[in-house]
Amino acid sequence: MFQWLKDAVQKDFTPVNAKTTQVPPAEISASLQENLIYLRGVFGPSFDLMVRELPVNGNRAAFVLCEGMCNDLLLSQIAVTPILHATDIPKDPNEQFLYLRDHVLSGTDHKEAFDMTEMMNLMMSGFAALFIDGVTRCEVFGVQGFERRSISDPETEVQERGSRDGFVETLKVNTTLIRRRLKTPYARFEMLNMGDTSQTMVCLCYLSDRVDPDILDEVKTRLQNAKLDLVLESGYIQPFLDQKGLSFFSGVGVTERPDTLCAKISEGRVGVLVDGTPFALIVPHLFIENFQSVDDYSNRPFYALFLRALKFIAFAISMLLPGIYVAMAIFHQELLPASMLFDIAVSEGRTPFPVMLEALVIHFIYEIMREAGLRMPKTVGHAVSIVGALVIGDAAVTAGLIAAPMLIVLALTAISSFVVPSLYEPAAVLRFLFIIVGGLAGLYGIMLILGLLILNACSINPYGVPYSSPITPFEKGAMRDLVLRVGWKRLGRYKMKVQNLNGSNKREPEDF
Repeated sequence: MFQWLKDAVQKDFTPVNAKTTQVPPAEISASLQENLIYLRGVFGPSFDLMVRELPVNGNRAAFVLCEGMCNDLLLSQIAVTPILHATDIPKDPNEQFLYLRDHVLSGTDHKEAFDMTEMMNLMMSGFAALFIDGVTRCEVFGVQGFERRSISDPETEVQERGSRDGFVETLKVNTTLIRRRLKTPYARFEMLNMGDTSQTMVCLCYLSDRVDPDILDEVKTRLQNAKLDLVLESGYIQPFLDQKGLSFFSGVGVTERPDTLCAKISEGRVGVLVDGTPFALIVPHLFIENFQSVDDYSNRPFYALFLRALKFIAFAISMLLPGIYVAMAIFHQELLPASMLFDIAVSEGRTPFPVMLEALVIHFIYEIMREAGLRMPKTVGHAVSIVGALVIGDAAVTAGLIAAPMLIVLALTAISSFVVPSLYEPAAVLRFLFIIVGGLAGLYGIMLILGLLILNACSINPYGVPYSSPITPFEKGAMRDLVLRVGWKRLGRYKMKVQNLNGSNKREPEDF
């Protein structure tokens, strides 16, 4: 579906591969002077390259680090001071290296590097390197000390109950938040490096006793085949994890809540954390999960079911209401009560624009005001809302540029779109599509496009798990949690795994 449009767009497009700035690999020399010359040549005039030389029992040694990335006090405590006060250091350089590594250097995050590229990647992540003249390797140890944002409430997923901590930009802090919640040895954290220039750390999180090996291998293959120069945010790699072809919906979930990610990977999914961003990716992701929240499992089952039904209705309103209003005002007036039809006819008769054009213009202006409120400073963003709601809205109706019923439709649509924020992007685009189709073909055109949209959603199957499951293919057992919300006495006996859903390429016996 929509693959032909993507092919048409890319038909005459020839990507230009930027020249990579990746440093060619180089072995660590036995000469300390040659190693320092090489590093100064690679880093050039960069002021943050720090080299501190010191004697080690008649031999030369040097610490190399990036200023601002390391904690100077920690470096002094675990390396510099112990070396300067060490006794019985051997004369042979290789024996010196082994003695310092095993008996002098403290700390737990230690590793050996045998080439300059590996050493520099670690150094630019907050490690310090110890070189000894006459040794063809170096010891790197973690002394990270760069500034980082403290853990705070998630801003995009606000909940009444549940934890108040969200992911931050530091990868190791995020893995710690997961490990605190999943105290099991089956929790795995695999590291990858992505981006030729950025060398960004990407972490795969999963439970080895729950995940489908085929899904895990597919995620690894897609990430390893992603040729990117920079990876600064999880959105850079999200298209590579999603299904090929154009679609309004994404098979990749996004969250900044550790409890949400833990719940998903306990169902056999794979979480993807990217260093430098607080947003984690989840694959595979189902359409029905856009209407779930952490509060569903804190509230009573009947109220959680009510909220999920409310979200379904709100999503339908945000996507279809303007188009249905335009279609009924132009083609299907007989479906409206006589009094309502008279009021709409009087209001629309005072405006100089056709109903379809009026709907397109007012929703386009709303998107402009929303984008302005998001991008402007918080102290000014509220003023945009006040100006848009009071000045533009009231003045436009008073001047006869916009009908009052159209403004009510806009208000209902805007409020409903905030109920399911994860689907705001497709709903916003589809809203304009349904307005145009409703103005040209009426409700019949809307039903046709809606049917094609459902077919498009059902065709999404990037990891062998249907995006539309468990609605289609229907599965009664999965409905108890994904669509409905039964009590914990029944839900606790059911271990949900995405690979067990109907339509999946690989099914296992269900655990009750």
